[in-house]
Amino acid sequence: MTTERDTRSGLQARLTGPVRAVWAKHDWDSDGWLPLWRHMEDSAAVAGLLWDTWLPASVRELVGSALPDGQRDGRRLAVWLAGVHDIGKATPAFACQVDPLADRMRDQGLAMRSAKAIGPDRRLAPHALAGQVLLGEWLQKRHGWTVKQTGQVTVVVGGHHGVPPEHGQIAALYKHGHLLRTPGPGERVWRRVQGELLDACADEYGVRDRLAVWGSVRLPQTVQVLLTSLVIVADWIASNADLFPYFPQDAARSSEDRVAAAWRGLDLPAPWQPAEPAEDAQQLIASRFGLPEGAKARPVQEAAVELARSMGEPGLMVIEAPMGEGKTEAALAVAEIFAARSGAGGVFFALPTMATGNAMFPRLLEWIRRLPSAQGAEQTVLLAHSKSALNEDFAELMRDSGQRIAAVDLDAPDAPRWRPSDTTHAAPAELVAHAWLRGRKKAMLASFVAGTIDQLLFAGLKSRHLAMRHLAAAGKVVVIDEAHAYDTYMSVYLDRVLAWLGAYRVPVVVLSATLPAGRRRELVEAYAGRDGGGAEAAFDAVGGATAYPLLSAVGHGGPPVMRQPEASGRGTDVVLERIDDGIDLLVGRLADELDGGGCALVVRNTVKRVLETAKALRDRFGDKHVTVAHSCFIDVDRAAKDADLLKRFGPPGTARGRPAGPHIVVASQVAEQSLDVDFDLLVTDLCPVDLLLQRMGRLHRHARGEAQRDRPERLRRARCLVTGVDWEAEVPMPVRGSVAVYGAHALLRSAAALLPHFEQEQAGSRPVRLPDDISPLVQAAYADGPDGPAGWSDVMTEARARYERHRADQAERAAVFRLGKVGAAGRPLFGWVAAGVGDADDTRAGRAQVRDSRESLEVVVVQRRADGSLATVPWLAPDRHGNPLAGLDLPRDQPPPARAARAAASCGLRLPIQFSYADVMDRAIAELEELYVPAWQVKESHWLSGQLILALDEDCQTHLAGFSLSYSESDGLEVTRV
Repeated sequence: MTTERDTRSGLQARLTGPVRAVWAKHDWDSDGWLPLWRHMEDSAAVAGLLWDTWLPASVRELVGSALPDGQRDGRRLAVWLAGVHDIGKATPAFACQVDPLADRMRDQGLAMRSAKAIGPDRRLAPHALAGQVLLGEWLQKRHGWTVKQTGQVTVVVGGHHGVPPEHGQIAALYKHGHLLRTPGPGERVWRRVQGELLDACADEYGVRDRLAVWGSVRLPQTVQVLLTSLVIVADWIASNADLFPYFPQDAARSSEDRVAAAWRGLDLPAPWQPAEPAEDAQQLIASRFGLPEGAKARPVQEAAVELARSMGEPGLMVIEAPMGEGKTEAALAVAEIFAARSGAGGVFFALPTMATGNAMFPRLLEWIRRLPSAQGAEQTVLLAHSKSALNEDFAELMRDSGQRIAAVDLDAPDAPRWRPSDTTHAAPAELVAHAWLRGRKKAMLASFVAGTIDQLLFAGLKSRHLAMRHLAAAGKVVVIDEAHAYDTYMSVYLDRVLAWLGAYRVPVVVLSATLPAGRRRELVEAYAGRDGGGAEAAFDAVGGATAYPLLSAVGHGGPPVMRQPEASGRGTDVVLERIDDGIDLLVGRLADELDGGGCALVVRNTVKRVLETAKALRDRFGDKHVTVAHSCFIDVDRAAKDADLLKRFGPPGTARGRPAGPHIVVASQVAEQSLDVDFDLLVTDLCPVDLLLQRMGRLHRHARGEAQRDRPERLRRARCLVTGVDWEAEVPMPVRGSVAVYGAHALLRSAAALLPHFEQEQAGSRPVRLPDDISPLVQAAYADGPDGPAGWSDVMTEARARYERHRADQAERAAVFRLGKVGAAGRPLFGWVAAGVGDADDTRAGRAQVRDSRESLEVVVVQRRADGSLATVPWLAPDRHGNPLAGLDLPRDQPPPARAARAAASCGLRLPIQFSYADVMDRAIAELEELYVPAWQVKESHWLSGQLILALDEDCQTHLAGFSLSYSESDGLEVTRV
C-alpha cells in the first residue's frame, strides 16, 4: 500500500519483516491506514512531551516518588507504557477487522481467520485487555517478573480505554488463546512479532535496564491511575488524524518532523506555574482583588494566608466564617500559596449549582488576570457544567481562542441518531477555551475550572474513564464552596473523593458559613486518611470546637491544627419573630411594615408557595412592586433575574435603581446562595437553621448610612419574621411542602434552636447576633443529643427516627456505585470500576447519580405560531452585540441558523418534580416525541441536537402528561393538574 523509505530511525529502525505489516488505524472513507509501530512511536513521543511541558509538577513528583530514580524513572515508565499501550492490536482478534490490511499481514505469515469466522468470541479480547496479557507474559518470560509484580504495570495498558479489566475477563481470555495467536504454523510468527515490538520499545525508550529494578517496586494505586490517564491522553492525541495523518499521505515524513508538526498544531498550553507570593497577607489580598486604597484584608483572610504558609506541606484547610466575610478571596489566596508549594498546575472551584458556578466564573477570570504568574502566559479556563456554552463570559473566551482542532475518539462507536426516549445520550459537550479540550472527558483538564460540585463528586463514582477525572483533580488545588449544602448522599461521595485527593496530596480548601462540627471532623478525617490510630485528641478537638470564625487544617496522614481568627467586627443583631402561616396575614403585615417604603425579601420553601404569595401581594401592592425569583424559569430568564436582583438590591455604590417605595421580592431557595443582595426586612418559611442563617445574610447585609439611617425608619433594625408553621400547636407543625423538602426532624431542631431568640412575649429573649450566634445555633441544631421543650419530646423522637432511617438509606444507596478506598501499594487496579454506571456525564440518569434526586426532564422552550411554525420565545432581549434574539424562525427541515439555535438553547428549563415520577416521565417523553425534529439531530446542529423540545402556544401555554403548563417572563413556569 505504500513504499517505505530506506532511511529509517527510531522504533522503525529496530523492526524488520512481518512486524511492519501490523496495522493500528484505518479510515474507511479514505482507505488511509497507520502501521502499529508508527502509532506506538507517535504515542510514546506525545507522552514524553506531555510529561515535559504539560503535566503539572505535582503529578510528576507523585509518580517519581514511587520509583527508584525519581522523576527520570517516572518519565521513562510513562513513555514506555504509552509506546506499548496498543500491543494488543498485534493479535488476530483485532487485525481481522479490515480485510485488505488483514490480507497484507497474512502475506507475511501472520495467519488469522476472518472476523466472521472468529465470531462473538472476539469480544473476549478487546485490544486493551489483550495488550495487558501480552505485556504480562513478556515481563514474566523475558524479565523474570512474577504474576503479582506485573499487574500493577500491565493494568495501565489494560485500562487505557477507560475501564481497567476485571479478574473474570482476564481469566476468560487466557482460556481463548487463539484470539491472541492463531494456532498452527502462524503461531510462531505471531509470538515473534509481539516479542519484537515489545523488545524494540524496551530498547528505544530506555527501560530494558530498568525493568529488573522496577520489578521490586510496589506502585501506589494513585500512581497507577495517573499513568493510565497519561497514556489515555497520549493515545487520544496520537489518534487524531488531523494532527497525525494516516499513510500513505504521511508515509515519507520522519518521526521527528511528524511529531513536531503535530505538537505545534496542538499548541497545548503549559500548566500554571506560580511562584510563592512574597507579599504579606495584607498586600496579597489587596493586589489580587483590587481593594480600594486604605482597605485592609479581613482577619479571616489574613489568618488563612498565614496558616497556609505555616503548614509543613499543603493539605486540607476548612474555612468557617460568616457570610460576606471574604471566604472566596481567602480561598483563592490560599490556593495560590498551596499551588506554588505543591506544584499544582491549576484550580478547580466547585459550587453547589450552575447558577453559583456562573456567578463565580467572572470572579475567577478577574483573579486569574491579576496573577503575576498568569500575565503573558496562556492559561486554559473552563466553566464546567452542561450549559456552560450559553454563558456569555465563557462563550467570549471560546470565540477569542480562534482554534479549530478536531479532536476525535476513534475507538468510540458511532452514536445512533438520538430519540427523546434515549436516557443515555449526553448533552452536547462543553466548549472550553482550548479547542483540543472540548470533549466532555477531557474538559476538566483545563488549568482553571469553575463548575458544579457534581464534576468533583464524579471522581468518587465508579464510571468509565474515571482515571481522567482523577488526573484533572490531581494536578490542581480544589476549592469546595458551600460545604454545608451537601446532604448525606452527596457527602458519601465527597468523603471518598477527599480520601483519594489526600492520597494524591492534592491541596483542598473547604468553605462554609454554617458547618456542623461533626461534619467538620468527617471532612478532616476523610482527607487525612485516618482509620483509627493516633492523634485522637486532636481530631476530637476538631469535632468539638465551637469557636467562630474557625480555620482547621490537616495534611495527609498527619494531625489537624486549628486557628481562631477574630471576626471583622461587622455585626448585625436580628430580631426574630414568629408569625402564623396565612397569605392574608402576611399581606397585611407587609402592608404595615412597608408603609413608609422599604424592600422586603420573602423566602418560600416551594415554588407553589412562591407563586401563591406573589399573586396575593400583587393584588395588594400592584405588579410593579412585586418581583418573583425561583428555579422554574428558563435559563436566560433565570440569569436575567439574578442580574436584575444584583442591579437593584446589591451593595451600595454598585446597585442602581433600588426601589424607594415598597417593593417585595418573593423567592425560593435561589436567594440563599451567592447573591450579594441586601433587604430591609426578611420573611422566611422555617427551614434548617444553617439555611435560615444564610437567608439572614441577605438582611441588612450592608451599611446604608450611619446606623442604617438610609433605610425607612421602622426598618432600621434588622428583623426576620419566621412563618410556614402552625406556631399555636402544642408542637410546631411546619407546612406540608416544607416537610417534603427538608423533613420534620431538621425543621423541628431548627425551631428548637431558635426558641430562645423569638421575641414574641417571651421574657429574656434576645436577638440573633451575627456572626456570634452562627456556630452555636448550627451546633445546637445538629448535635446528637435531645433538644427542645419536654412537650416536644415524643414528636421529635419519632421525627429523628425517620431521619436516621433516611440517612442510612441514603448512605446505603450511595455506596452502591461509590469508588472503593485507596488500595494498598502494589495492588493492581483490576476491577477498579467494576459494577459501575458506565459513562458519568450530563444525561438525565447521570446527573442523578451523585445527588439523591429523581431523574429530571430538561426541555428547550420554543413557541409554536398559529401556522405551526416554530420560533424562539418572543421576549428575549438582544445579545450583547445588539442582535435580535426574540421570535427568530426555527425551520424544521434543516438546522436553524447558529444565532437562532443558540437563542433557543438558552431557553432550557428543568421541569418540576411532578414530571420526575416514572409514569409521568414516560408519558411526557412520549408526548414530546411528537415534536422530534430529525433535521436538528446532526452535528451541524450542536445547540439543539439531543434536546427535548417543549412548544408553547402564542399564549405561552401547553399541556403535557396530564398537566397544564403556563409560562410568563415575570413568574416563570406554573404547573397545574388538568
